[in-house]
Amino acid sequence: MADWQTPGTMQVALRGLCPRCGATGLFGGAISFSATCKTCALDFQAFNVGDGAAAFLILIIGAIVAVGAVTLQLAAEPPFWVHILIWVPFTLALTLAALRFAKAALLGLEYRNQAREGTRAE
Repeated sequence: MADWQTPGTMQVALRGLCPRCGATGLFGGAISFSATCKTCALDFQAFNVGDGAAAFLILIIGAIVAVGAVTLQLAAEPPFWVHILIWVPFTLALTLAALRFAKAALLGLEYRNQAREGTRAE
């Protein structure tokens, strides 16, 4: 077995590192994983991150946007179109930026905890 330095979950998420060996290249596209790690051949497709990241982000970003919109409305009472111009791009940008981070974090946690679909520790 090779002597790899296993990165922490935050390193995996922030830098897009392989959770086993720490090599770069976790992502093959903007938010899609590569098939395997080029260094240690870890199969990223074996991990089932699924919609977990999106579900977390809907709740977290939705709360941020709702509080922001209510605060703006109560403070300045802008017309509705101002809310559209502010909150739609803000929500889209924040979601896309956070989705990559969240997917990598979930994959890192799944690797670290040896979680697999349809299995449980006895």
